[in-house]
Amino acid sequence: MSTYRWKSFLEDEDRPEKPRRFGVTEIRGPNHASLFSHNLLQDMLESMGQFVDGLKFTGGSESLMPKSFIKEATRLAHEHDIYVSTGDWAEYLLQKGSSSFKEYIQECKQLGFDTIELNTGSLELPEETLLRYIRLIKREGLKAKPQFAVKFNKAEIPPTRTRAFGAYVVPTPRTSERVEDVDLLIRRAERCLEAGADMITIDMEDVCKYADSVRSDIIAKVIGRLGLEKAMFETSNAKTSEWFIKQYGPNVNLFVDHSQVLDLECLRGRNLGKNYKSVLDSSFFVG
Repeated sequence: MSTYRWKSFLEDEDRPEKPRRFGVTEIRGPNHASLFSHNLLQDMLESMGQFVDGLKFTGGSESLMPKSFIKEATRLAHEHDIYVSTGDWAEYLLQKGSSSFKEYIQECKQLGFDTIELNTGSLELPEETLLRYIRLIKREGLKAKPQFAVKFNKAEIPPTRTRAFGAYVVPTPRTSERVEDVDLLIRRAERCLEAGADMITIDMEDVCKYADSVRSDIIAKVIGRLGLEKAMFETSNAKTSEWFIKQYGPNVNLFVDHSQVLDLECLRGRNLGKNYKSVLDSSFFVG
């Protein structure tokens, strides 16, 4: 009987074995658009868990699920050496005061979460307060992962419904003017790392929504200051992920949808592009 086995990439072309400090692939878990069952999650992790490092519950989805479901999901992830992260939910609890946030950290520990994400754009906290929350998370034995976003001015011709019929409006060209200073963002991220944050997530939605308009200068500045190991980029589509791998190699940290994991792993191998021969090779056909 003949069987296939997975190809091992060359050492200088592949990431180290898990747990990895770089070349991390974090995937989107249950959310409002893609609910997981335990069976679906288990099937997914059994088939490609070796390529996944982290699982994130996005959009506060964990707040809508029974605790028993979350505990089972975190258990399954841990069986495959996958850490589990919260998404945008701490922001809501912080509106109720710091005491609610402390209770939230304790509950996250009990449910099996390893990492708490802090979306700085939603929190709008003074910097010292943000650093204090990071230290609080670390004292409780969990990892802290602040998320930052770079916003741009995308002015264009106003929509038809906003101007009188037949009126001429001078087109306002798209610009790359920064609404938020990138150097300030990086400095805040650096201070978070100094306070004990384990990794910084950069939301690339406005930076590289389409790969052919990537502001490579901004990305290069972020990586140059924070380093590949400490920066994770949340990519909006597979084309953008491919751009990151081509520019920075297999060791860049990326957050992607779970449907992109195998394509991304092929990109991290020796052949760029969706070429599955870079994973399965005829020389690995065993008779």
